Amino acid sequence: MENTVNDQASSTEDAAAEEFPDPTGELVQPIILLVDREEPCPEDEGIAVAALASVNALLANPRHPYWRPWAQGAFAKSVRRADAKMFAKVAGEFPGHVLAEVGSARAMGFAPMQADSLPKRLAKLQVSGTTLPPGEPMESTTVRIALNDSLGMSTGKAAAQAAHALFAWVLEGNPEELDAWRSSGCPLSIQRLDSKAFRKNARAASGPVIRDAGRTEITPGSATAFVSVG
Repeated sequence: MENTVNDQASSTEDAAAEEFPDPTGELVQPIILLVDREEPCPEDEGIAVAALASVNALLANPRHPYWRPWAQGAFAKSVRRADAKMFAKVAGEFPGHVLAEVGSARAMGFAPMQADSLPKRLAKLQVSGTTLPPGEPMESTTVRIALNDSLGMSTGKAAAQAAHALFAWVLEGNPEELDAWRSSGCPLSIQRLDSKAFRKNARAASGPVIRDAGRTEITPGSATAFVSVG
């Protein structure tokens, strides 16, 4: 019996190694944002739901072998958009996704994948040019993501930075605050601040202040987002 159990364990480990080989390049976390052509969600709800989808993917499958090497790297995220028809196709084709909802906004989060070998369906989805209507400011929640509104980030860029901030808070923030947030259903809102207010409030941030690498849109080292609790 002992040999049988050992053989089964070895087979499971071999299967996992085959499915998730040691990454040879950059890992990226895909986040698919629903951008409905007829009734698109407000921009801040879209930004918030992308951040929530990122975190939900970790909370749903924390033992995925790529989380650790991804978190030790650049925390790269790729926010891609899909209309309602394509969103449904992606959901059906990739049952491992995790869905997030904030107001009328919907997004799917995935565990990290190798950037140079994304599945074709995901790789074809657009990254740049994602825009959503401004809408009304969101009602404030206990956990908020503050954005540096003076940077003029696009919807996709702001969503990626918000996701960085929320993810960093989940990993490095107060565990009691995280538990309380999860038990209350993970309410989340976006707070837009001008440069002066952003710098002032960042001193009391509940998690790391995110600084962008400067690959797209904004100057390297720009402070973009942080989480506030309370």
